[in-house]
Amino acid sequence: MNFISQELDSYVVAHSSDEPALLAKLSRETGQKTLQPRMLSGHYQGRVLSMISKLIAPKSVLEIGTFTGYSALCLLEGLSVDGQLHTIEKNEELEGFARKYFEESGRGVSIVQHIGDALDLIPNLKISFDLVFIDADKVNYPSYLELILPKMNPGGIILSDNVLWSGKVIDPLQANDSDTKALLIYNKMLVEHKKLETVLLPIRDGLTISRVK
Repeated sequence: MNFISQELDSYVVAHSSDEPALLAKLSRETGQKTLQPRMLSGHYQGRVLSMISKLIAPKSVLEIGTFTGYSALCLLEGLSVDGQLHTIEKNEELEGFARKYFEESGRGVSIVQHIGDALDLIPNLKISFDLVFIDADKVNYPSYLELILPKMNPGGIILSDNVLWSGKVIDPLQANDSDTKALLIYNKMLVEHKKLETVLLPIRDGLTISRVK
């Protein structure tokens, strides 16, 4: 769903920083070799993620939902020199795909890949985070929030993708639509949580920025 016209969207992209060559290469290969290339963050949102990460300069980052590694590489751009980025992906077949590009970035040593169910893996991460990006199965967004909040550093940032869900969040809820139902609960949790300041941006499919007080 486009929230602005295609012409205006093209203008926005044209007046944002260029997509780095490595990410353009990754995007092309994702389109050629995966069944759902639309899961990629893409050029414009990738530049948004990069900018936010650079403004924060985090020492510790958690990403829930690696896919082929595009968004991880965007977040990596702002990671402090001695920082570490942990990224979780359930599909083990994508591990090598992403790792190839992580190594090609020259900072692969800073990225730790975890393969498995994030609900099982997050409790075992003995780390606190400055920046978290959630872009995985929507039905578990509320559970992810509950798991990561105790691990957030004061002033830490939580980024949540797809929170507008192609506009379904304002449509009548269908009885069998568990993803939209979960996102409605999640969006309410973010805006009402006493420990969070939240702003929802109509970028692509909706991106929420939440700051831990």
